[in-house]
Amino acid sequence: MAVIFGSPDKQNSNFEQQKQRLYNYWKNSRMISSDSVLKAFLEVPREHFVDPSFREQSYADHPLPIGCEQTISQPTTVMLMLQLLDVLTGHRVLEIGAGSGYNAALLSELAGVVVTVERHLQLAELARENLQKAGYKDVIVVKGDGKQGYAEQAPYDRIMVTAASHQVPQKLKDQLSVGGLLVAPVGATYGCEMLTLNKTAPENFQTGSHGLFSFVPLV
Repeated sequence: MAVIFGSPDKQNSNFEQQKQRLYNYWKNSRMISSDSVLKAFLEVPREHFVDPSFREQSYADHPLPIGCEQTISQPTTVMLMLQLLDVLTGHRVLEIGAGSGYNAALLSELAGVVVTVERHLQLAELARENLQKAGYKDVIVVKGDGKQGYAEQAPYDRIMVTAASHQVPQKLKDQLSVGGLLVAPVGATYGCEMLTLNKTAPENFQTGSHGLFSFVPLV
């Protein structure tokens, strides 16, 4: 386990500097152009959602393990997905794969109602605890099968899937409102395709492709 030296104030200052470097990189490169997504990134303390063993790497631009053979995704990947999701204030959002709760916190900064589903009990409890400690008390954390979504709060304006599957589960399509948008990595774990599905009618979707990524599998 990593041992962190120095005062909390110095640690926080280091985190802010690292966060600012990532922010500047995305903004200057125009990789992330959404002001609301960039603002959410600045608001949410990622270090609160990282395993203590890796806390010094909170703003390193790569995935980090969080237990149960799962990871907290690379920051750039998270921001790109949020930008594709195009969340607006007041939207009802479903996330599949709570992990440590970081992405749900970002969604909470952007949306109205946020529901996040996690199949691992240990991670569902971790996400709930992390979100509470970070001040995101209104996020609904559900222990359940992500492929089934969460019908109790449906329909959703936006759905975000943070694990790879060979196809988007039908239950998630059904729980998306007409006019709503779903973002999901589809395909093999390594080299899955990031897709957007815009629901134009109850059984019709417009699909867009946005590059190749790597994700843990949706099981």
